[in-house]
Amino acid sequence: MCPEKKITLIVLFVTLFALFQSEVYAQVDEVYRVETTDGNVVMGVLVSEDSEQIILRVEALGEVTILRRNIRRITQIDADRIRNGVYWYENPQATRYFFAPNAIGLKKGKGYYQNTWIFFNNVNYGVSDNFSIGGGMVPMFLFGISSTPVWILPKVSFPVSEDKFHIGAGAMLGGLVGTESDLIGLFYGVGTLGNRDRNLSVGLGYGYGGGEVSTTPLINVSGMLRTGRRVYLLTENYFIPEAGVTGIVSFGVRWSNESLAVDFGLFSPLDEAGDIIGIPWLGVTIPFGR
Repeated sequence: MCPEKKITLIVLFVTLFALFQSEVYAQVDEVYRVETTDGNVVMGVLVSEDSEQIILRVEALGEVTILRRNIRRITQIDADRIRNGVYWYENPQATRYFFAPNAIGLKKGKGYYQNTWIFFNNVNYGVSDNFSIGGGMVPMFLFGISSTPVWILPKVSFPVSEDKFHIGAGAMLGGLVGTESDLIGLFYGVGTLGNRDRNLSVGLGYGYGGGEVSTTPLINVSGMLRTGRRVYLLTENYFIPEAGVTGIVSFGVRWSNESLAVDFGLFSPLDEAGDIIGIPWLGVTIPFGR
């Protein structure tokens, strides 16, 4: 596929974010989700509560009484999580696309483990609502190789307008453990328009190596669009302005439930030769924390 056609596809995909405004939110107050000690989940409108029990009005069941000693966790659900009468759980991987981060922060006490093609491993944790720290590695020692690539992933995030616009900055810095190597990495800044289910991000990154920071930026344009309770569309694209129409574009799908997200994608280089049609992407994310 020629670069002009690939760029056209990116423009069409990004346009979806401006046009996709048709979600229907049921306006409900004080809806609670209760997880019981025996593994059941009950969701309904709060009728009454006291120190001994809680009563919910559950659709198709009527009023349900749950003793507090049988409750493992109780959470109030935002009204926009009830769509057409169905509960849409929070996006289990809202702060990152395939790999590139957006400006939305991990919530305090929450984190995730991400694995790509078995070999690439990342863990990130929200120290506060505005700062997260993470790290990753490729376990080459499992194959008898002494040099192991490792990296750290600090990130700061600030909501300029909650669920509308965020700004963030961070870095990916790493090297080889088991041998002498220089510190290399990338410093970046990013802005994200939208919320955790539907957003568009534009970022600038500057490479670091040999004690110097590159003067040529790497431009990242990425987007996420939730099309259903379990399905998201993803795109993650990189451009190098000084090299003409050069970079990488990608499209893919994320399937998720409340405790797992699986990404399927295809990355394709923007080159005139067109020798490589695309490189597949397979990633798994497991969230953790409260």
